Amino acid sequence: MEMSATRPALAEASSGQPRAQGAVTLAVARRGAATRLVGLRQEGALKLLFPQPRPGPMQAVLLNTSGGLTGGDRMRVSAEVGPGAALTLTTQAAERAYRAAEGVARSEVQVRMGAGAKLHWLPQETILFEGAALERRLILEMEEGAEALIAEPVIFGRREMGEALARATFRDAWDVRLCGRLVFADALRFGPDAAATLASPALGAGAGAMASLLLVAPHAEGKLAPLREALGPRGGASLVREGVLFARLLAEDGFRLRHHLEPALALLAGAALPKVWRL
Repeated sequence: MEMSATRPALAEASSGQPRAQGAVTLAVARRGAATRLVGLRQEGALKLLFPQPRPGPMQAVLLNTSGGLTGGDRMRVSAEVGPGAALTLTTQAAERAYRAAEGVARSEVQVRMGAGAKLHWLPQETILFEGAALERRLILEMEEGAEALIAEPVIFGRREMGEALARATFRDAWDVRLCGRLVFADALRFGPDAAATLASPALGAGAGAMASLLLVAPHAEGKLAPLREALGPRGGASLVREGVLFARLLAEDGFRLRHHLEPALALLAGAALPKVWRL
């Protein structure tokens, strides 16, 4: 498996005020019974931290040293998980998408997984501030027998601070392929009138936070009933196709989102969440 280059994406940053750019290219492989780091490149504002080793998948924690995202920023993560290897990718803290004076912040995650590989992509929340403009893309390419758990929680303004999200633009696209065949695609878009979208009974229903979850694994169907119970009345889950389970959860705020999200993720992962989630 060859990793695509990261430099073209970084070159798109707009002119004018300085913008944050960052890229991480990571490769892990199975060596005996363990997963080992075999390749790492870091550029700009994105860094990777590796917590003290413990039993289970290798853990890598992303850190954006720019402190948040705004218009014109470009971030990209590329990872290769070799055959039989296991990797958990998360973030050190919640990501913040601030007001964009011009342009759009773009973030892309691209992962290639070998046969029998396992991936948990479990970033902490992205917080959308008033006037934010953020576009994200997730591309996942899996080989036979690979398993993946993906979660993306989003908070629409900080209601605990008395902030209301009125205008913001948010786009989030997922593309998942198994053995070259598209098995899941999702595109979420709203804005610039974010308040209207979030207030609509058929869309946000007044939610202040949301999470999307995807499990691609042979045992996905067996998780459907317990997942629905864990999500509670404001969540829904469906078996999209054999081995592909998707869920979406709405909540009043970030605190209530985590109340249901953490046990749901622990259920799907079959293990405790990364330690940074509990700090």
